[in-house]
Amino acid sequence: MSGTAPAPFTADDYRARMERAVGAAAGAGLAGLLVAPGPDMVWLTGYSPPADTERLTLLVLTADHGPVLVVPALEAPDAAKAVGAPVMTLRDWTDGQDPYAATAALLDASGRFGISDNAWAMHLLALQRTLPGTSYASLTDALPMLRAVKDAAELELLAAAGAAADAAFEEIRTVPFGGRREAEVAADLAGLLRRFGHSQVDFTIVASGPNGADPHHEAGDRTIERGDMVVLDFGGLKDGYGSDTSRTVHVGPPTDEERRVHDLVRAAQEAGYRAVRPGAACQDVDRAARAVIDEAGYGPYFIHRTGHGIGVTTHEPPYMIEGEEQPLVPGMCFSVEPGVYLPGRFGVRIEDIVTVTEDGARRLNDTTREMVMVD
Repeated sequence: MSGTAPAPFTADDYRARMERAVGAAAGAGLAGLLVAPGPDMVWLTGYSPPADTERLTLLVLTADHGPVLVVPALEAPDAAKAVGAPVMTLRDWTDGQDPYAATAALLDASGRFGISDNAWAMHLLALQRTLPGTSYASLTDALPMLRAVKDAAELELLAAAGAAADAAFEEIRTVPFGGRREAEVAADLAGLLRRFGHSQVDFTIVASGPNGADPHHEAGDRTIERGDMVVLDFGGLKDGYGSDTSRTVHVGPPTDEERRVHDLVRAAQEAGYRAVRPGAACQDVDRAARAVIDEAGYGPYFIHRTGHGIGVTTHEPPYMIEGEEQPLVPGMCFSVEPGVYLPGRFGVRIEDIVTVTEDGARRLNDTTREMVMVD
């Protein structure tokens, strides 16, 4: 973990993102975009307002005028400090005023708009009452690839987040597992992620023995025993960008079957990685990894998609799953994480974040994918 930090994003960076979003909206037949507090707003503007307030905050992006942020007056001073504020018009409103009327004045009364998936229903319904001729589509449905292709600075941040998660794994493999509760090891992992620069820890899965057959097991009070396979899946946000990696370790020597299944998953993960290249479909990555597991007779025990996108959130489009024909484009970043889950016995998952390059792929996680034995 060395090197200088990437330069911070500038107002011009956010201007370019908003212009790109307006162009993408027009290409999708939309009159514009309505962006609520959440990851889309952070990515587009650098502003992260409270997401749990009932007061309307909405970024309005249309081709008819420049970006406008409708914001409560009591939040306006913070909004004005956002890096992207110089390239937006702030339109504030005070309690007692109608923020929907103010927003409606910015919109085509018969237009169709993309709106953030996490927009409050009461805000959307109020806009529909104010402008009954409008219609709406979720951003995930209308523009699923809006944030999918990362620029060079974003790739640096994702690589740094991946390196921090790798450093956490290298440390966690040296701590005692046997005789400790899953929750204790999970707390160690969370602490290590923060030590290596994460500001937010989203998950620290520690799934031992039979719990490993549950892909999203919540670390609990089970005591890890010698002879357990333990699935570790952890990540969060570092400098605003996500990490997510999985490794499966073993407490003491594994059985021949455990080693065989681990080697199978490792081969499947390698096959998925090697399928990544510009122009390939997302589903090709899933097919490549799944074929290895199917051929070994473990197909029914691979029960989730092969991967998901990552950026300002740890899960976002694109998704590596059968039926997703979206072509891979240089700059896309996503996980490749096949697994085998044997109910009541154990599970194995191996996961790297991968970015598409001009001629193939690059891993953003570099820890060993071989079987690791822990104490």
